[in-house]
Amino acid sequence: MHIAEGFLPPAHAVAWGVASAPFVVHGARSLVRDVREHPESTLLLGASGAFTFVLSALKLPSVTGSCSHPTGTGLGAILFRPPVMAVLGTITLLFQALLLAHGGLTTLGANVFSLAVVGPWAGYGAYRLLRRYDVPLMGAVFCGAFLADLSTYCVTSVQLALAFPDPGSGFLGALGKFGSIFAVTQIPLAVSEGLLTVLVMRLLVQSSKGELTRLGVLVTSAAGGKRAAEAESAGAVAR
Repeated sequence: MHIAEGFLPPAHAVAWGVASAPFVVHGARSLVRDVREHPESTLLLGASGAFTFVLSALKLPSVTGSCSHPTGTGLGAILFRPPVMAVLGTITLLFQALLLAHGGLTTLGANVFSLAVVGPWAGYGAYRLLRRYDVPLMGAVFCGAFLADLSTYCVTSVQLALAFPDPGSGFLGALGKFGSIFAVTQIPLAVSEGLLTVLVMRLLVQSSKGELTRLGVLVTSAAGGKRAAEAESAGAVAR
C-alpha cells in the first residue's frame, strides 16, 4: 500500500486513476445523500475517517516503493457501506500524500483502488456474508476488518507485479515475490487490525447503540422477532 510518488509507469498510474474515479464519484454522491438525510451521523462518519487516517499513517518498510500498515477501512465500510469509504479513503490518501509524503499524487489512483475501493468491498462482503449465516457480530467484524486489510495488499501486489514483471517468470513470478514479502508483515497487521476494530465496535455498541441500530449494524428485538417468524413460516411451508 501507499505506492511511492513516481514509482509506477505513467500509463499504469493513469489507468488506475481511471479505474478508481467512478467509485469515488459514486461514493461522493452517497456521502452527500447520507449526510443530508441523517446529519446526526456526521460525528460517527468523521470518526470513521479519522480511524482510517491514523491507522494507515502507521507505516512499516516493506517492498521497495511501498510499505505495510493497517488500513482502517473495515470499520467505516461496515458502518456506512463501501461507497462512502471510497471518498473517505481518497481524502485520507490525498492528505497523507500532501502532508506526510506518504504515497503520492501520481500513484493516488492506484492507492485509492487498493485501499479505498477493493479493501472496503472485500471486508464488507465478508461481514455481510457471515452475518447472513448468523455469525456473532464481533466475529463478523473481525473477519471484515481482517479481509479489508489483507485484500488491499493483494491488490497492491498485483499492481506492482503488472508494473514490474519478473525478467524470467513474468507477472506470476513477480506476484509471488511481492505477495510473499508483504505477507511477512501484513498478516500479523491484519490480525491486529481485526482485534482493534472489534474493540472499537464494542465501545460504539456501548456509546452509540441507537445510531448503530439505524445503520443496521445492530438488529432490534422487533426485527429479530420478525426474522424468527419468517423462518418459522418458511419451515411450516416446507413441511
